[in-house]
Amino acid sequence: MANCCHDKGCALDALRNRQGRTLRIVLAINLMLFLIELSAGIVASSTSLMADSLDSLGDALVYAFSLYVLFRSERWKLGAALLKGLIMLGFGVAVTVALVHRALAPIVPVAEMIGGFGLFALAGNLACLILLTRHRSDDINMESVWLCSRNDIIANVGVILASFGVALTGSMWPDFAVGAVIAAIFLRSALYVVSQAIRGLRGLDGDRSCTI
Repeated sequence: MANCCHDKGCALDALRNRQGRTLRIVLAINLMLFLIELSAGIVASSTSLMADSLDSLGDALVYAFSLYVLFRSERWKLGAALLKGLIMLGFGVAVTVALVHRALAPIVPVAEMIGGFGLFALAGNLACLILLTRHRSDDINMESVWLCSRNDIIANVGVILASFGVALTGSMWPDFAVGAVIAAIFLRSALYVVSQAIRGLRGLDGDRSCTI
């Protein structure tokens, strides 16, 4: 029995070490994408690129929190998931505010820059998704980071489509529409993660009250 528990403990430590390596890699990728996309979005006057860059920054914060709680208790992981959901919600609101500002002061963005940097971000986020997929079912901590990565792919494809829309119409509205979709994805995923974390925390509290 002791050997069995020891083997399980070793297996759990090995799993967490693998999760840690993966999270460090995707954290570095998302910080790079944030800096590059934000700069490109400002230069190109693109709402969709700037929204996507905030997505990458939000993900980097999510991965950092996930690393922090990796070797901690289930309550810590659920608490981190709740905090991550609230951060995602905050970025969704920030993107919405930026959209309102752009609607009041319209500028036609540079289509070529939107498409080029959208493809660059897609390549980086595809790498992240591949790395995270094998850890998707490990726990809510890893599920929440996988969701972030999946949302990134959807957002990147939208940014690329926006570049074609801007090029064809000579208007800012395709770029604006994609920014709005990214904000909606942010808000929906944030609410899902927050609700799952709260449910998990309530479950832990219920289990504790039953043992008292």
